[in-house]
Amino acid sequence: MAIVPLAVLAMVGCQKAKKETRQPAPTPQVSVVTVQPQPIMLTTELPGRTSAYRIAEIRPQVNGLVQKRLFTEGVDVKAGQVLYQIDPASFQATLKNAEAALARSRANLPAVQSRVDRYEELLAEKAVSQQDYDDANASLRQAEADVQYWQATVETARINLDYTRITAPISGRIGRSNVTEGAIVTAYQPVALATIQQLDPIYVDVPQSTTELLRLKRRLADGRLNRDDMNHKIATLIMEDGATYPQEGTLQFQDVTVDPTTGSVTLRAVFPNPDGSLLPGMFVHTVINEGVNQAAVLIPQQGVSRDRRGNPISLIVDDESKTALRMLTVDRAVGDQWLVSAGLASGDRVIVEGLKMLRPGTLVKPSPFHAADANPAKATPPAGAPN
Repeated sequence: MAIVPLAVLAMVGCQKAKKETRQPAPTPQVSVVTVQPQPIMLTTELPGRTSAYRIAEIRPQVNGLVQKRLFTEGVDVKAGQVLYQIDPASFQATLKNAEAALARSRANLPAVQSRVDRYEELLAEKAVSQQDYDDANASLRQAEADVQYWQATVETARINLDYTRITAPISGRIGRSNVTEGAIVTAYQPVALATIQQLDPIYVDVPQSTTELLRLKRRLADGRLNRDDMNHKIATLIMEDGATYPQEGTLQFQDVTVDPTTGSVTLRAVFPNPDGSLLPGMFVHTVINEGVNQAAVLIPQQGVSRDRRGNPISLIVDDESKTALRMLTVDRAVGDQWLVSAGLASGDRVIVEGLKMLRPGTLVKPSPFHAADANPAKATPPAGAPN
């Protein structure tokens, strides 16, 4: 019985010794990024399709029999190059007939002119009546009109003869021929003989939603974007296989009509295509420069979390090395970073790593965050970026 009190006293002494040797909890270490506004070029990636710069459908302008096809399908042709030859025999005969009639009218004209001159002299001497003079003068006017008529007929016959040589109106690549030698064609027939498409340069038509269009206009009006600093080369292409097209293009125009079925407007860009690698109808992604944000705030994506309502938030380190909560307005993703339009100021230290178990007001030990592959200049928003 005497041993029990001694054991109890020994246990109490051990517990007091443990309480005296317990160390205080260490201060959490966090990695922070200091907010520094910087100018960046904002871009939008939109799907689109290529289309030919110019298209010419070849149709005959006279009726006739196709004698020859003078091109190879699928090759480049030059403007003015002869593509088809229609049988010219009947048109040559028509031209000769008109030229003969013109010669006859011209041969008759001097005699009528001489008669009018003589009647004019005799009329002054009252040797002929006024009616005879008027008849001769009318014959002269009719002879002159006949000459003009046959001149026009000759010109028409010559034009029709020229139309028997069907030439290329533009330079470009010609497709397959819809007729062969021996085919009968008619003037301005609905079916084209062939189609020529100019592929250098080439158009890229991109639909942009009216929502994005209105948002862009608000950014320009608020001064968050500046288009004066944009380069002339404002568009790049990403091909179907993911490769970047080596040539840069320019935005040519924006359509003024909204497509009621899709709620979008069409943007048209022009790209050089010297080697013909872009063909009409190809599906591409177009990266279009929106403008320059002179004071963009970018923070790594891991530094932004969500509250219970889904609102973006961040923890910062204040001047007393304590954490503080900031409510953010996130514009879009820029590479592996978020573009923050509201909620942070220059000099704020945003916690990027070490966020576990942190609460506002917690004393922390901050250190600079070093991103291995940070690339803040790249500004291509992925699909589904928060607004």
